[in-house]
Amino acid sequence: MDISSIELPGSEVEAIKVEGDRVILRFSKAYIVKSMTGSKERTRWWQAGELVFDQAEAQPGYPEGPCICTGGDVGENVYTYRDMISIPLNSKGRAHCELQFEGTEARLSVQAGSVSLNMEDRPHYIEHLRTE
Repeated sequence: MDISSIELPGSEVEAIKVEGDRVILRFSKAYIVKSMTGSKERTRWWQAGELVFDQAEAQPGYPEGPCICTGGDVGENVYTYRDMISIPLNSKGRAHCELQFEGTEARLSVQAGSVSLNMEDRPHYIEHLRTE
């Protein structure tokens, strides 16, 4: 079984948009780590995509982009992912995020009724991550 997740620290954000009750965080390069059950090796990839919050309200003071994410929390229902986002992610119910960005005190703070991660095209290979 493959397990994939976006590493938030270092991921490149092209834009953050608020459109009515929808908040869209657009990744130009979301860095993905893939691992396979039973294997000590992991691989690193990048892929473009969007993290979309619906029935959402963003606190003022978020950066518009482009910017580099330094980490934070993304939550859906009872789960909170720290510095990462599980792939796939498509959840109805309470959702939130609290993300920080390089070189600024501005944060993205969102409360929402649902969250989905929509990746585009295909992942692009970067490297193998070997563990000793």
